[in-house]
Amino acid sequence: MGNLIDPTNTELYALVLKDAPYVIVAYAVLWVALVAYVTVILRRMLKLNREIEVLSEVVDSKAQAGE
Repeated sequence: MGNLIDPTNTELYALVLKDAPYVIVAYAVLWVALVAYVTVILRRMLKLNREIEVLSEVVDSKAQAGE
């Protein structure tokens, strides 16, 4: 049956597989950074929504007191 992979392809695969861990680590770092960024943005949005609710309650209470 012999070798099923062409020798040129074997050399290319060896080069690619040698660098594969670096590519995997790079993608992992990018995903971690993206998840961290989205988490920070979501936390800020939630905090701003809470502040808006508090301000809305204050404005409503002032409006009712002024009536």
